[in-house]
Amino acid sequence: MGDRFRPLSIEELPSHLILEILCSGRLRAVELVCLELTSKTFGGNHGWYPFKFRSLVDFAAYQLSVSHLIYLRMSLNSQRELYDRCGGNWKRALRFLQSLEQSSGMAETSSGNMQVTTGKYHTFVISNFSAYSCGSGLCGVLGHGPETTQCVAFTRLDFPPLARVVLVSASYNHAAFVMQSGEVFTCGDNSSSCCGHRDTSRPIFRPRLVEALKGVHCTQVAAGLNFTVFLTRQGHVYTCGTNTSGQLGHGDTQDVPTPKLVEMLVGVGPVVQIAAGPSYVLAVMDNGIVYSFGSGSNFSLGHGEQHNEFQPRAIQAFRRKGIHVVHVSAGDEHAVALDSNGFVYTWGKGYCGALGHGDENDKTTPEILASLKSHLAVQVCARKRKTFVLVDSGSVFGFGWMGFGSLGFLDRRLSDKVMKPRILDSLRTHHVSQIGTGLYHTVVITNRGQILGFGDNERAQLGQDTLRGCLEPTEIFINDTDDEVLDAIS
Repeated sequence: MGDRFRPLSIEELPSHLILEILCSGRLRAVELVCLELTSKTFGGNHGWYPFKFRSLVDFAAYQLSVSHLIYLRMSLNSQRELYDRCGGNWKRALRFLQSLEQSSGMAETSSGNMQVTTGKYHTFVISNFSAYSCGSGLCGVLGHGPETTQCVAFTRLDFPPLARVVLVSASYNHAAFVMQSGEVFTCGDNSSSCCGHRDTSRPIFRPRLVEALKGVHCTQVAAGLNFTVFLTRQGHVYTCGTNTSGQLGHGDTQDVPTPKLVEMLVGVGPVVQIAAGPSYVLAVMDNGIVYSFGSGSNFSLGHGEQHNEFQPRAIQAFRRKGIHVVHVSAGDEHAVALDSNGFVYTWGKGYCGALGHGDENDKTTPEILASLKSHLAVQVCARKRKTFVLVDSGSVFGFGWMGFGSLGFLDRRLSDKVMKPRILDSLRTHHVSQIGTGLYHTVVITNRGQILGFGDNERAQLGQDTLRGCLEPTEIFINDTDDEVLDAIS
């Protein structure tokens, strides 16, 4: 009887059960590698999988890769190219796909699920489904009430009981939050109706449910200067706010007080990712085509001209070459895209080297970053005059303007320009999972759940009370007790 309940080692489990565990979709690529290195069961071939695979873990990585949603959306040529780019290593292909998935949503860290986003002079972090903010709180953007003009430390926002925050986007003076339930809350300056509430007479000082989206399950939000974009689970896009340049995508320049469906995108297929610049929008379709609309200044729309587009228009430079885009970032004066094989493309205003091509020339249409071709990029992040690229190894490349140290290079003067992608040595000891950059500050999250910030801190946007400028990445801690929260709000 005693042996009946004897604990089994994993080597004693039936082979089909071991394979089922490995292919459950709950394991990350790095965890599969750890299993392979620690148990002979996962390293040798015991007749459990085709001989063309090097190990049971390699076979599991293959199964997880080919069933991954991003991989399934890719063309056969793109799938083959990814396999070749990863050196025929399915574990690396899986790491790339999983990192891509986390780059625009929640990043899995050893401290739980996290996300970081930055506004002009403020920062938001989600940690284990709670949202925190710090920095300048003008117009209620931080969401802590009318008495809060600044938070000098990350301070938790109040949401209804059981609400679980899964994504946040912040612009200059407003912020939007997506709940696990699909509900959206907004706060900040609503004078332009960018928060989606009809009451425009005063700021929204605490996160408020967007009533107009009741019954609509949202998965993403993107905050522009005076407007907001909402993406639903069905792949539909809604917009509201100021529309002077056609950035709402409805074919006109009429402002919209509450979220309204962008009907033109419904007919071309589901949207999987959105990004908002100050007055323009980029939308990535499930087939990898990118549509843009709004202000055409600085060539940010990628069409080779500076005309405003009042409704979505496909960027032909990607379509003609069969490039499958998976992620875009809309900067103040330029844009960046990432394709399904980890290549990076930039276009728009080239001032200060923000496009990374070694000069300050504008690029009227997307152009591949040749100097990063040997790397598998998993996230791109653009803001005014600077760009960051995160690669699958956890390293970060930066280029553009060094202003206030927000580019993170310790050996360069604050007025310098970095004209080509260069690795951030100051982050070499960390595996970065996600990055966000504001006007003059930058914040990253590591795979261990650390929050590191550098750049300007005049408005406490780095969550530090004593620092004014921070050239070297400095760890930021979240305050999560009542006493600390009271002390942090001023």
